Amino acid sequence: MKGYVHSIESFGTVDGPGIRLVVFLKGCPMRCLYCHNPDTWEPGGGTEMEPEEIIRQYMASQTYYRNGGITVSGGEPMMQLDFLIELFTLAKGHGIHTCLDTSGILYVPDNSKLTGKIDLLLTVTDLILLDIKHIDSAEHQKLCGHPNENILAFARYLDHKHIPVWIRHVVVPGITFQQEELYRVGRFIGSLSNVKALDVLPYHDMGKEKYKQLGISYPLENTKPLSAEEAAAARTVILRGIRDERRQALNDSR
Repeated sequence: MKGYVHSIESFGTVDGPGIRLVVFLKGCPMRCLYCHNPDTWEPGGGTEMEPEEIIRQYMASQTYYRNGGITVSGGEPMMQLDFLIELFTLAKGHGIHTCLDTSGILYVPDNSKLTGKIDLLLTVTDLILLDIKHIDSAEHQKLCGHPNENILAFARYLDHKHIPVWIRHVVVPGITFQQEELYRVGRFIGSLSNVKALDVLPYHDMGKEKYKQLGISYPLENTKPLSAEEAAAARTVILRGIRDERRQALNDSR
């Protein structure tokens, strides 16, 4: 089994707990307007690697990863589902903490064959970083090229399976930096019981140069990065939505 690897970050500190080996896989069906890794979109190319090679790289520096593990990101890593299952199975055999950074876009509730493979992956996955790009499906389509129904269904499926999740939400001026959108994100998160952390990520335009090098026009050319203060304000709105949803659920149960 070989996977198509875009790159490997040997000292990752933001993609899961502790210090981590972060593997970025090739291929993604999404075309998010703020994507800063357009060079991961195409499924082929990159470096062909076997899962054993990645495990060996991790083990060679395992003292640095004592409180961390391996995170697989992308692109969309679930496009290489068989490779991912084999890699995480090997990792768990070595007692390595496994983390999947995914959009959830490939989950299809009524596809039993695919769900069976996802279930197998979940048995060897300790944590999922799940991106909720936009809570409104029509706006999600504009932002990413796909609606969000399957993504939200995946979040609920992970809740049903009791898989720990960190939610990530990128806040973009003029797109997701909206009170109503942020509050609705909070209400959705508040309806889940498996969410262990919330990352509110301010939009940045550091990918502009990469688009230029690839000869691709940058969709958000005139959108300014979100400030730290604005990101903090956005997080406050989301947290209010979470509290309100949980308070309502508690009242409804009485």
